[in-house]
Amino acid sequence: MPHLFWSSKSGRFVLVAAVLGLISTPAFSQPRRVVSLNVCTDQLAMLVAEPGQLLSVSHLAADPAVSATAEAARAYRLNDGSAEEVFMMKPDLVLAGSYTTRSTVDLLRGLGVTVEEFPPASSLDDIPRDIRRMGQVLQRETQAEALASKFEAELAALEALPPTGMSAAFYYANSYTAGGGTLVDAIVAAAGMTNAAQRIGLSGTAYLPLESLILSGPDVVVLGDHAYEKPALAQANFAHPAFAHFINSRRSVSVPPRMTICGGPVTLEAARILRAVAEGDKGT
Repeated sequence: MPHLFWSSKSGRFVLVAAVLGLISTPAFSQPRRVVSLNVCTDQLAMLVAEPGQLLSVSHLAADPAVSATAEAARAYRLNDGSAEEVFMMKPDLVLAGSYTTRSTVDLLRGLGVTVEEFPPASSLDDIPRDIRRMGQVLQRETQAEALASKFEAELAALEALPPTGMSAAFYYANSYTAGGGTLVDAIVAAAGMTNAAQRIGLSGTAYLPLESLILSGPDVVVLGDHAYEKPALAQANFAHPAFAHFINSRRSVSVPPRMTICGGPVTLEAARILRAVAEGDKGT
């Protein structure tokens, strides 16, 4: 209950609130109920957070097609990213991507919820930066620094290898590719190769007609998860006779999208796969 104390400075009694709950938690206290709304912040948070700190991750975190930590995600409560659902969890921190639904982020902030946004990684240097920032917002700096430093050391070792002199083209469903300024472009460079899509002037996620793929003449064709369980128009480009003939004359390999969608430790594994194919160690 409140107590009266004599203040020699003011010469009068001062009422001090000592009731539990009237004094708010300091802003610098470690967040204890963290909710993530984005598949990329999901994965970083799962790597850095201490046990019990991360309350919920997005439902995409448990999808092995897009998440490199799908198995670990099943231990958390999965959310659909709606402001109503998240607010009812009473989070003291929400993690979001810069492209997470703006209405959700704005509504949560309007309700007084702290939201930290992370832009998507577009270079390999972004990855240790994001790991360290996740360590800061979760107050897990030591854990984050160990992960970031390990990533930087492994990246430096990979980049120290001589160039392969080869080119690679990522080729997705619906004839899409990844051009300059993308994380995929950075992965190709780390593997000691050039990105065929960037070489012909494409940037970002771009449409690459089959004819253009063939004319660009990449040494290695990189496929994602192109084996659909059921027939779909999205995979028609893979069924074209010209593609079948072309792919048989090139080295090819499958790099699962979960390795390239978000920046994280697994991203370097994608670069190692490309490097191994370029050196003739494996492929199809």
